[in-house]
Amino acid sequence: MADKPVKKVVLAYSGGLDSSTIVKWLQTELGAEVVTFTADLGQGEEVEPARQKAITLGVKPENAFVEDVREEFVRDYVFPMFRANTVYEGQYLLGTSIARPLIAKKQIEIARKTGADAVAHGATGKGNDQVRFELAYYALEPDIRVVAPWREWAFKSREALLDFAEKHQIPITKDKRGEAPFSVDANLLHSSSEGKVLEDPAIEAPEFVHMRTISPEDAPDKPTVFTMDFEGGDPIAIDGRKLSPAALLTKLNQLGHDNGVGRLDLVENRFVGMKSRGVYETPGGTILLAAHRGMESITLDRGSMHLKDELMPKYASLIYNGFWFAPEREMLQAAIDQSQAMVTGQVRVNLYKGNVTVIGRTSPYSLYDQELVTFEEGAVAYDHRDAAGFIKLNALRLRVKAQRDKRVKA
Repeated sequence: MADKPVKKVVLAYSGGLDSSTIVKWLQTELGAEVVTFTADLGQGEEVEPARQKAITLGVKPENAFVEDVREEFVRDYVFPMFRANTVYEGQYLLGTSIARPLIAKKQIEIARKTGADAVAHGATGKGNDQVRFELAYYALEPDIRVVAPWREWAFKSREALLDFAEKHQIPITKDKRGEAPFSVDANLLHSSSEGKVLEDPAIEAPEFVHMRTISPEDAPDKPTVFTMDFEGGDPIAIDGRKLSPAALLTKLNQLGHDNGVGRLDLVENRFVGMKSRGVYETPGGTILLAAHRGMESITLDRGSMHLKDELMPKYASLIYNGFWFAPEREMLQAAIDQSQAMVTGQVRVNLYKGNVTVIGRTSPYSLYDQELVTFEEGAVAYDHRDAAGFIKLNALRLRVKAQRDKRVKA
């Protein structure tokens, strides 16, 4: 399979220098017809210019695909992930990880539509994205040919890559000849910044790195308070106004931005084995996570909540490592979704200088019984005397061990 010539390849294309260079490399070095796919994931930039640029590079107009996938991204990927309260290594909300399976899925669909025999991506050989893209490709189309230029081409330096771009008249912005301060990946859920000025984890990230949030110090001195409605574990409205998934996350992003919410300076363990430092901003996701946990706090029983918390790290690792389409992730998703049937109601949220605080929650399916927990006298279905036997039974093994230890010491 590796020696079989590539005839037509679908490339995940951003319109940037690297992916534009890859277009020419695929055409000139592999002799392949190139099909490009550019996804609008809410990265904050127009995607139509990428399509036009692909055409100027020799891609046929009918083979330059652009699609707005924001609603699908939030509805079918982001929201299912947040039903699990997913956090990788205790901090990272997986903003980059969760976007890759959707891009890969679209590439495979286009490959089938256009009769392409290969797909390609621009991920480097040191990162996680190469794994995420390729595991998704193979899960969806097991015999597809995968081209990974950064692992295959002969360029030994950035300078050599730029020389190739100039030779083939690929536009290079002036700062590309200098040292770019950092690299950025963004979508509707988050932005991540890595490299260059951020490579030393001992040095604080410059303020200009942050693009999705204002500094908490510059946030308003007055809290922002609003409500979020949930239905079946997913948010559906803010301040009583129903919104589509993408519109709702966009609104949360703005609220988070204005209050300095969602900044993270992280050193993480990549799947390929190395550690990396990144500055991530997930304003809307940070709010959503807190609000969802607040909703679950009155609608899930203790056993369900604790089991979800036990399963979550495994679920998070599967997404981070690229196993979105793996059967074990789908099995976990089924269990998580089952738990969300009664996670319906309203949460009141307070945002203040980088902090998110749940200050109220109500639900028609609430398990919270005020009469049961009150410290006041009243008709209570709880006999305080029952606690004595409960405690003694739970203390039995501790007492047996303590008696054994006393005998040993004697």
